[in-house]
Order: sequence, then C-alpha cells, then structure tokens
Amino acid sequence: MDMSFLAMARRLPRTALRAFTLAWAADRRALLSVLAAETGQGAARAFGLLATNLVLVELFAAGPTPDRVRSALPSLAWVAAAGALGAVLAAWSTAATGALEPKVERLATVRYLRRAARVELEAVEDSEFHRLLDSAQYGAEAARRMVGYSVGVLNALLALVAAGGVLAVLHPLLLPLLLLIALPRGWASVRTARRRYQSFLAWLEHARARRVLAELITSREAAQEVRVHGAGGFVLDHFERMAARAEAEQTRLARAEAVTDVTASALAGVAAGATYLALGLLLVSGGMPLAVAGTAVLAIRTGTADLGSLVMQVNLLYEQALFFQDLERVSEEAERRAIPVGGAAVAERPQLVRFEQVCFAYPDRKAPALHQVSLTLRQGEIIALVGENGSGKTTLAKLLAGLYRPTSGRILWDGVDAAELDREQLFDRVALVSQDFHRWPFTARVNVAIGRPGAPDGDDRLERAVRHADAHAVVDELPSGWSTLLARQFAGGVQLSGGQWQRLGLARAHYRAAPLLICDEPTAALDPRAEIETFERIRRLADDGQSIVLITHRLASVRHADRIYVLSRGHLVEEGTHPELLAAGGHFAELYGMQADQYR
Repeated sequence: MDMSFLAMARRLPRTALRAFTLAWAADRRALLSVLAAETGQGAARAFGLLATNLVLVELFAAGPTPDRVRSALPSLAWVAAAGALGAVLAAWSTAATGALEPKVERLATVRYLRRAARVELEAVEDSEFHRLLDSAQYGAEAARRMVGYSVGVLNALLALVAAGGVLAVLHPLLLPLLLLIALPRGWASVRTARRRYQSFLAWLEHARARRVLAELITSREAAQEVRVHGAGGFVLDHFERMAARAEAEQTRLARAEAVTDVTASALAGVAAGATYLALGLLLVSGGMPLAVAGTAVLAIRTGTADLGSLVMQVNLLYEQALFFQDLERVSEEAERRAIPVGGAAVAERPQLVRFEQVCFAYPDRKAPALHQVSLTLRQGEIIALVGENGSGKTTLAKLLAGLYRPTSGRILWDGVDAAELDREQLFDRVALVSQDFHRWPFTARVNVAIGRPGAPDGDDRLERAVRHADAHAVVDELPSGWSTLLARQFAGGVQLSGGQWQRLGLARAHYRAAPLLICDEPTAALDPRAEIETFERIRRLADDGQSIVLITHRLASVRHADRIYVLSRGHLVEEGTHPELLAAGGHFAELYGMQADQYR
C-alpha cells in the first residue's frame, strides 16, 4: 500500500466518507445532531470574534472612558451570548457523539464478522488471512474513534474558518500567514502517524505471540504443567525477551517522533514570527488601526490554537483511517474468499455420495493429503475410515462435509458434482461429532440446541437428543440443570469432564438430525462400557436411514460397518467388510493384530 503523504491525502477524504456512511447507517439522527451542533459552534465562534472586534472599536474610540465602556456593553452582551450558545451546542454534540460511537463500532464489528463467518475453511486456516483479521479488530475500534476525531476535525476546522474569516475581513495578508503556521505541524503529524502504522504492521505477529505467552501463564489448560513442570518461568522468560524487543521499538519510535516534532516546531515558530512581524509592520505603517490590530492578535492566537487542534485531530483521524482501511481490506478479502451462494438443490435425504479419483493438497504442503481416492456412501450405510495418524481420514471427512474443495476429482451427491450444489443446503445435510468439537461458553441447553440453531427450541427434541447420547446424568448433576453455564471462567459457571462433554457433543449431533453423520473419534473420552453403548446407538441411527461415516483408531469398533476404507499416507489401500479385511491379511489386519496383542 502506498504510504506517501500525497497518497494518504487522497485517500483520507474517501475513507472519512466511508466512516460517515457507516455512522449514517448506525444512527442518522445522532449524526445529524452532531453536524448541526458543530456547525452552530463554528457560527457562534465567528460571531463572537466579530462582536469582540466591535467591543475593541468602542473601547479604543475617542471620548471619556465611562462612555466608551457603556457603548461597548451591547457588544459584550453579544460576546457572552455567543459563548453561552457555544457551550450548549458543545454539550449537545458530546451527548450525540457518545450515543453514536458505540453503535458505529457495533455495526463495523458485526459487518466484518458476518463476512468472516462465511469464508472458506481454507481461509480460516491461512495465517495471512488471520493477520488481516487481527488488524480488522483494531479497525472496528478505529471506526468508533473516527467518529469522535471527525467531530474534532469539524470542530477545529469550523473554528479555524471563523478565525480565518475574521482575519480576511481585517486584512487579506494575515490569512495565508496563518495557514503557513499549520504546514510544518501537519507534515510532522502525518509522518509520525505513518511511522507508527508501519511499525504496527511489522510487529503485529510479535504482539500476538506476546499475548499468547501471557495467556499461557494464566490459562486453565496450561495451569498444571506451569506448576508441576515449572513451565511458568520458561514461558515468562520468553515473554520478557519479546517485551524487551517491543520496548526497543517503542523507544526508536519515540526518538524519531521527537526529532520530527522539534523540526516542525522550529518551522512553525518561524512562520508565527513572520505573521506577527507582518502585523507589526501594518500597524506601524498605518495600514491597520489599533483596535483592529487588537482583534487581529486575538484572532491569530485563536486561529493558531485552532490550527494546533485541527492538526492534532487530523493526525488522530489519519492514524485511525489507516486501521479503518485494514477493516475494509479484510471485508474485501472475506468477500473474495466467501463460500459461494446458490447452486443446485441438495436432496433432503441423499441416496448416494460418491468420491471419484479425489485428490486434495493443502496450500502449504508439497505432498497431497489425499491421492485419487474413490469410495461410495449409500443412504442408511455405515462406512468406516481407518488408518494411522496423517493418513488423510479427517481431510476426507472435511471434503465430504463440504468444508474443502477437491484439488482434482469429483464428489457426487446423487450424481451432481458438489461444486455445483448449494453449499448452505449441503451443510444442512451434515452433522459432525469429533473429539475436539467446540465447547461453547453458553448454557447446557444452548450447547445441545446450537446443533440446529434454527430449530424450534422444544423440550421434546432436547429429551430425545439427551436420551440418545445417554447424557441424562450429565444434565441432572448440573446445579441449575439445562440453565447451567458451562464456562468456569465466568461467575456461576461449571467445568465438565472430557467424557461429559463428549456426551453433550453426541446429543448436539442427534439434535441436528441431519441425514449424514460424520463421527471423528466420537468416543475418545469415554470409558469402555460407554464406548460400546455409544457405538451401538450410532449403529441404530443407520437403521433409521441415517448415513454414518465413522473415523476411529479402535478397529474392533468398526466390525458392524457395511464397508471399511483403509487409508495410508493419503492413498486408499484397502476396502471391504471387517471379516474380508481380516482374511486378506493386509494393512488392516496388521493394525488390528497390533491392537489385539495389547489385550493378550
């Protein structure tokens, strides 16, 4: 991205306009209130300066002092009225801005999260896309801050226009000299903001790593090893070294900013000196009356202060605009990598899913994860995917669920290529149970019902799901039953065991009631008795017409599968029933024998 002064000067108005559009969508009434209040303040300032000029004219006029003071009283009243009106309008603007800012941040956050939730899984697993997501979090906050800083810019700009207008009326030469004072500080502000932003981008990964290390020391998951293994000191040493490098970068930025500020202050001082010199020459030469000169001095001082405020607010706005552009970039990237909308309809209960010579390679790996895999899954069947770690079982399951697209080959649903299907409908036909299923920080009821968020929240459906997963005991033991919060980090929350969570995960999949169920190590945290009962329940689902894909390392558990597919290093090396594969004496029989030997 071009970070030059001219490039940013061109982009800033466009970015500010987009932020304005966002604010308009968030709360147009509050936005109009802010604009009206700020415009009114600018008019009040201009009127106050002109009224001040009238006061000075009366005070410096000929005649007795009491008469001059009495003549100035009406103008003084107008000065006071302008000040009071400005104060009321400032309060109105503050209230409206306070109402507008959180709405803008909420709207900006919701918009980018909605897009991020619809990207392909490959994008979620892409580290570069995660960098964009990290910067987008700052962008949503920047959208909020841009409202306040835009108000500040408008306030300072209107004040400057008021002071500049008065100076132009008093003498045309004073206005360009006043503007000349602002140039050095404007240059310094833009240079500093650009330097900070470039540093932020360069150190973004570093900052994320520091946060991860800090969370490790205090997290519940790492707490045991932090204490028993003494890992806390090791992690803390890493954190301190990384923090020291970050401090060195901040020191470098501070020194560079100091040099820039000194240079800008010197140039601004020269410009201010030239302005007052010109004013003095006008006064000495008789080109300006004393009363007008007094007003000019007041306008110059006011204008200089307004210029300083304007430069500061523009600097802050410019800095936030850089982060806001990151938010726009991640929205554009998410739109580009979004899951396609629309496509051919998917049958309510698909009869046949077939893989034809399917290959898949991860973007960051040379070797394919799957190579020319062909298999079939019919309605009401149980197929098992077995193999050693890294053989491609989970990758195949994700392809089946529509989370990945094949690098080559086809996945056909009732004869239609999955690439042509409506992905939303395809997802609707699939339920997932895995050993690392998500543990939502919600109530027990929500943790089951989230399997089908759009379904009616009926107790009958919940009861059927819990009964299928044999999770009654889990719910009954909770202090508030279904309403218990399953997040110990919050007040009133509880922590479930791995086996209890696995039962709720099975209940969630049953609650979803999808025609295709993918079970990836569904019993990893269960005891042997519960494991046998769970596999029996899964088998009964197939009797009801549900298609089951079972992924497990426990080969004795797949004996009821209609077909077993054996994977090795991404290749499909064997297929058949449990007895057929044992009789063949191949890879499956070897793995089965190794497991059986452990029980002898």
